[in-house]
Amino acid sequence: MSNLIIKNGLVYDPLNNLDGEKKDIFIKDGVIVDKVNSGAKVIDADGMIIMPGGVDIHSHIAGAKVNTGRQLRPEDKPPEYNELKSKVRRSGTGFSVPSTWSTGYRYATMGYTTVCEPAMPMLEARHTHEEFLETPIIDKLALPIFGNNWYVLEFIRNNDIEKLAAYVNWILKATKGYAIKLVNPGGVENWAWGKNCDNVDSPVLYWDITPRQIVESLAKANELLKLPHSIHVHCNNLGHPGNYAHTLETLKICEGIKPTGDRESSFHLTHCQFNAYAGTNWGDMNSGAAEIAKYVNSHKHMTLDSGQVVFTKYATTTMTGDGPWEFALHHLGGMSAWGSKPGIKWVNGQVEAESGSGVVPYFFSPKIGVNAVQWAIGLELMLLVKNPWQIYHTTDHPNGGPFTTYPMVFKWLMDRKSRKDMLENVVSNKASTATSLPDLDREYTLNELCIVTRAGTAKTLGLKDRGHLGIGAIGDVAVFDLDPKNMDGKAIEKAFSKAAYTIKDGEIVVKDGEIVATRMGTLLRAEGEIKEHIYEEMLEEVKARWRDHYSVNFNNYPVQDEYAPKEKVFNGA
Repeated sequence: MSNLIIKNGLVYDPLNNLDGEKKDIFIKDGVIVDKVNSGAKVIDADGMIIMPGGVDIHSHIAGAKVNTGRQLRPEDKPPEYNELKSKVRRSGTGFSVPSTWSTGYRYATMGYTTVCEPAMPMLEARHTHEEFLETPIIDKLALPIFGNNWYVLEFIRNNDIEKLAAYVNWILKATKGYAIKLVNPGGVENWAWGKNCDNVDSPVLYWDITPRQIVESLAKANELLKLPHSIHVHCNNLGHPGNYAHTLETLKICEGIKPTGDRESSFHLTHCQFNAYAGTNWGDMNSGAAEIAKYVNSHKHMTLDSGQVVFTKYATTTMTGDGPWEFALHHLGGMSAWGSKPGIKWVNGQVEAESGSGVVPYFFSPKIGVNAVQWAIGLELMLLVKNPWQIYHTTDHPNGGPFTTYPMVFKWLMDRKSRKDMLENVVSNKASTATSLPDLDREYTLNELCIVTRAGTAKTLGLKDRGHLGIGAIGDVAVFDLDPKNMDGKAIEKAFSKAAYTIKDGEIVVKDGEIVATRMGTLLRAEGEIKEHIYEEMLEEVKARWRDHYSVNFNNYPVQDEYAPKEKVFNGA
């Protein structure tokens, strides 16, 4: 592996307190070091900025649900998104749900090197890893879905947190997963009976527990295991007017749960925009972002990501483990991708004894009032939460929009003139009357942008080897052709759309926005700490009733090691 020097660039590395400092970066054998011997390859980054490789904390890029989205939408392949094979890359296609190879290429082109797939059904984990193997360059991690699993619900009903933690640890090993994900806790189980949970105290049918107990118990199990990331939560009642109040109640559940190790949070709220709605119906729907931001600004036990809505030429493909919400979206009439009737295309899935899902095409229109408010709420959250280490940029790809639209969002965050133009000339007036966005003058700095796309996301995930450019970090670096002294919205969007260089593990994979080399990324997974006798007792209980719940044998459930030829294991100790 060749050595590399990146010279003369302005370095943004918040975890090492570098804010636009001119500094040379040295990489040896794929790792950042303090110096290298002569003969190293040199990149002259004069007039450019240097950041760690991007770390996306929440993006649906692989697995059965994602592949269903591809199958459902053959029209999601406009010609300008068909990429031809070259000497170093394979062909690919797809706008909102790109094919596996295109996913890796497009992320790398934007300077991203690590992506978290946030919703992996346990029984379908093998499919996720199969797609990971076909997604080049980027490192991947996946979050198994726990919030409606029958064994989880039983351990919670019995108030047996130790065995719950042991079961979580076994699942992380069996699925090669990274952290605990909850999707509409209890609500997806209720959906099997045609019901839902619209708040944290709704009963989970036939289990005699509530979403509040599910969230609290899994948070306690997470800390008992000392896992590197907090619980990662998709709240109840997502997508419905008035849900911000239920979101606040969910955030309060973990106030008294102390995070372990170096982690500062015990709770991560994902795609918050979809859970930040005020009002009582779609007619009076307005923003609850200010109330959520007020809570976040006065509490340190939680982080969140935005779930920004972006307006694009084509319909996106919404997909989530929250089957009840996708059923509701399918019936939203005039807001569907297909006009005044309910969406023609809709998929609902149920994974035995574990979880569910749904897939619905959807077109966000800037002229529809509700969609305009959704767009504004995502930006409100990012601008109102004071501490950038507590909120991160996402679009909940592809739900709010494809990840390829990220540079457009960066423009809105960093340039208030671009936001003003959207409010005055593009979106429905309801974005101005139903939100506080017109009154917000804050502009993100490059240092803050680095936090919400790299440093903060890596820190919150517990990935200590990335998100920074300090000695010992992996050699993941992004170089952008952008002058900090001469930035406007257009220059920001252009620079972050195509990196001047993306370096993965010390190898140049993108140059001038073009893929020049491909490599296999690394699977990142995590394991916790649990008493051996508790672990063995839990396994015996699970095995004893396995055939009562599953159509597969116990020994066929775990993902084989062959699906992870290149992996790295993290823990929170």
